[in-house]
Amino acid sequence: MLAMTAVVAVPCRRCHTVHDLSVNMLGFANWQAGEFIQEALPELSAGERELLISGTCGACFDELFPEEDE
Repeated sequence: MLAMTAVVAVPCRRCHTVHDLSVNMLGFANWQAGEFIQEALPELSAGERELLISGTCGACFDELFPEEDE
């Protein structure tokens, strides 16, 4: 069975860069209906999923929450 995909343009709320994500339409609908995003869209990276959830791109997320030195 072929999965139908769509390109979703998601702007970062911080830097305003628009990121185009190719998403499985059924997975996207399942996420919107309440399924955990990592289960609905496992083909996306953690950074891409975060962009959908919070509207923050990976670079901006790293600036906001830098890794702490141990």
